[in-house]
Amino acid sequence: MEISLAGRSALITGGSKGIGLAVATRFATAGADVAIVARGREALDDAVRLIARAARGRVVAFQGDVALHEDIRRTYEATMQAFGKVDIAVNNAGESRTGAFEAISDEIWREDFDQKLFAAIRLTRLVWPQMKERRWGRIINVLNIGAKAPRPASAPTSVTRAAGMALTKVLAGEGAPYNVLVNALLIGLIEADQHVRRAAQQGIALADYMSARGKEIPLGRMGKPEEFANIACFLASDAASYVTGTAINVDGGRSPVV
Repeated sequence: MEISLAGRSALITGGSKGIGLAVATRFATAGADVAIVARGREALDDAVRLIARAARGRVVAFQGDVALHEDIRRTYEATMQAFGKVDIAVNNAGESRTGAFEAISDEIWREDFDQKLFAAIRLTRLVWPQMKERRWGRIINVLNIGAKAPRPASAPTSVTRAAGMALTKVLAGEGAPYNVLVNALLIGLIEADQHVRRAAQQGIALADYMSARGKEIPLGRMGKPEEFANIACFLASDAASYVTGTAINVDGGRSPVV
């Protein structure tokens, strides 16, 4: 199936690396104008160069921290100035943060909610009115499989991601009359920078780390960011015009629940 996003514009948080970069690249290849936001300027500049190689539309990048309300607003306004509209918003920012419940401070809880849940709330609140007015919009919330099946010592991430899944369902119901579709994609183990860091922290070769983690997955390997991006591109397109309010596992079968 050939997916076209020609004429659409997308704003992707956490878009400079890993999954966000893969999604931005896939959208750009499908013809969308793409804006990415992340905290690091150098990583953003590198990402723009990579995306532009195959882009069929415009590519812009904005430096900002999605945990901060003003940074989100500034990024949204800059994207509107660049493209005139936002058709697709991908709430992707935030890495997995886990620990034993007793060791999680109020500060860590607040940081996680700001970076993941409130970032999605604030960006969606900004893009929502113009999507409703044009009667076309797509919101994709990137969560993880812990949102459905939290494991011990998986807080705060599993808690904030579960809240993100509830938010997805609420928004899907409110957006449906206006053709604003809202879905969530739940990550299992996808190759990304956080796993590179964890392998280094554990003092083992990246290939050995990924091989060991792959044994936890029925498909026998970690997923690639591009595989995740393909599903996101489908949900962002007209081909998914009857899909809303879903939470789709993209995990190689790792989740114990559907």
